[in-house]
Amino acid sequence: MNKYYISTAIPYVNGKPHVGHALEYVQTDAMARYQRLLGKDVFFLTGTDENSLKNVQAAEKLGQNVQQFVDEYYKTFYDFKDILNISFDDFIRTTEKRHFIGAQKLWTNFKAEDLEKKKYKGLYCVGCEAFYKEDELENGKCSEHKTEPEIVEEENWFFKLSNYQEKLKELVEKNIIKITPEFRKNEWLAFIDRGLEDFSISRSAERAHNWGVKVPGDENQIMYVWVDALSNYITGLNFGSADESLFSKYWEQKDQKDREVVHVIGKGIGKFHVLYWPAMLISAGLSLPTLEFIHGYLTVEGEKMSKSIGNVVDPKDVVEKYGTDAVRYYLLGAVSSTKDGDFSISRFEDFYTAHLVNGIGNLTSRILTMIEKYNENKIPKVAEDIFETAKFWVDYDIAFAKFDFEEVIKNINSLVSKIDVKISEEKPWAKVKTGENISVLLYQLVEGLRHLALSLVPIIPETAKKILAQLNLEIENNLAEKKNWGLLKEGNEIKKAEILFVRLEKHII
Repeated sequence: MNKYYISTAIPYVNGKPHVGHALEYVQTDAMARYQRLLGKDVFFLTGTDENSLKNVQAAEKLGQNVQQFVDEYYKTFYDFKDILNISFDDFIRTTEKRHFIGAQKLWTNFKAEDLEKKKYKGLYCVGCEAFYKEDELENGKCSEHKTEPEIVEEENWFFKLSNYQEKLKELVEKNIIKITPEFRKNEWLAFIDRGLEDFSISRSAERAHNWGVKVPGDENQIMYVWVDALSNYITGLNFGSADESLFSKYWEQKDQKDREVVHVIGKGIGKFHVLYWPAMLISAGLSLPTLEFIHGYLTVEGEKMSKSIGNVVDPKDVVEKYGTDAVRYYLLGAVSSTKDGDFSISRFEDFYTAHLVNGIGNLTSRILTMIEKYNENKIPKVAEDIFETAKFWVDYDIAFAKFDFEEVIKNINSLVSKIDVKISEEKPWAKVKTGENISVLLYQLVEGLRHLALSLVPIIPETAKKILAQLNLEIENNLAEKKNWGLLKEGNEIKKAEILFVRLEKHII
């Protein structure tokens, strides 16, 4: 069985998660579930970045012990497992012992010629945990956080990124590390062509408040958070521990021809993943990721999320009002997979009503009610495919391969419409009244519903499970076989339809 490794970026725990975090978790989960549906052995990792200076400052602001602070806030991200039905296989906290051991082993594996300790003075943005040159700022401020960097002067360890200029260009250009979407690949190739500079990979223990992973052999230095944070992708697989079998199985994947190691990240941290991380892995003699999917940001009602504006949306609140699957469907289907998207309550409600209440929910009810009413709750004799499901699955697989979740759901909604139109055109209730046999049509409709439910497994898994249960089926991770037409067997009983999506009262949140 082929292995497939996928990860989210690990967020700072200096505050509660917002709907932008939910977007990345849901996208990654949809892909993990899709790959499982293909029959692959999937390992899905997520976690929290707890060693950053941002976390230290946030804890101090509240007068809390830093460990106590991160212990409290990491849970709000871990809880996505239940709130958003995220199927991660492990959750790595960078304050764990296994992470410290693995991060330090990564450092000791770096080639000696790639490291240099020297004095440095530069402009540092705590929000990004990164140094900037003046020409990288916008009106003297960090473009990401709109704040003026502080001037920092100290002696640090540096990693010679310049040693990997040509190698990194080759990796990206030849798709050895595939960057999706293509326009992000072109952005980073242009960045590499401007010339890569060596970067500081440690901080003084004093400035780091002695919080974080100590540099091996240099107790007065703490690892730069982006060195320690990026290593989570392998420390979460127990790299550096006495038993590295998970690391060997899911990261190295030496037993298969085509490795699949995927990072899902936001556009603001591309530099660390496209440049820093591969260079560090090469230096340490480790295998590289094979694909990096870079998504855009999420605004709220057309504005950037901001605590000062008061427009930060907590996904937990939205789920409590509308349900997990409703939130997942919106984030995957109403938001661009690759560009910036927007979360709007009015648009959310419109999308929910059009595609879930009047679409999937209503269609499921109509079909199962007709089977119950006109065929004694039993599946009729197998009939031919009139919905071009073979083409539907080709389009479905192509969209997933491109991480184009919006297109996946567009195709799903088209299938719903196609089946709905067929019912409206054929008017089976009228044919029954004239004594016409509608068993062929009924089979076509109910088998079409099975295909719809199967396609929903990675997107809205609980709804998919409910529809399949009503058809007396279970989720099986064998898409190649299950997407064939005609698998519902004649005479099998269905279960009475239940309401999948409750119709909304207007503006309930």
